[in-house]
Amino acid sequence: MPGHFEPLPGGGAAVALDDVEISIIRSLAVQLLELIGPGPAEDAPDDPLAELFADGPSEPPADPVLRRLFPDAYTDPEGTPGPQRADEQKAHSAEFRRYTENDLRAGKRENALTVVRSLDALASEAAGAGGAVLKLTPQESQQWLRALNDLRLAIGSRLEITDEDDTDLLYRLPDEDPRKPMVMAYLWLGGLQETLVATLLP
Repeated sequence: MPGHFEPLPGGGAAVALDDVEISIIRSLAVQLLELIGPGPAEDAPDDPLAELFADGPSEPPADPVLRRLFPDAYTDPEGTPGPQRADEQKAHSAEFRRYTENDLRAGKRENALTVVRSLDALASEAAGAGGAVLKLTPQESQQWLRALNDLRLAIGSRLEITDEDDTDLLYRLPDEDPRKPMVMAYLWLGGLQETLVATLLP
């Protein structure tokens, strides 16, 4: 079980994590939460309907990581469109973003929070033991899977990974390269994600 997820009887998944691994995943999840930011209801806690009726942004995020997490809904798969088509796509994407991005952010925020909460519970269990086994319900497994995907997208964006060839180059980075720790985290999270996917297959 160390280093990879295994299925649990009756559904869900389990993985053995040591103190360092717990700390790394938790830190990355907290950074993701800070990047995503609070929801409208957190900005206006006295208004319980604020999040329900709040419009989302209509422009893509400035941060490249957030642009990767919340891409435009309408793009031309065949390359750069003409000016009129580009304007249409921009308008459609802005409208789609306005009505969906708040919900998308809320979902990603809840997934990351699930990771943080489950690791906090595990850390207290692992204290003094050097590690512990994380056990996830089927629902938590799905949330972890989505959060791991978001974390890899975020790190991949920072590393400017755009295709499989870029990933192959990562394996050949010299140890003194300042990107090496981030690369190791990216590859490790990828392994966790793959084994978690395998536990969820019928």
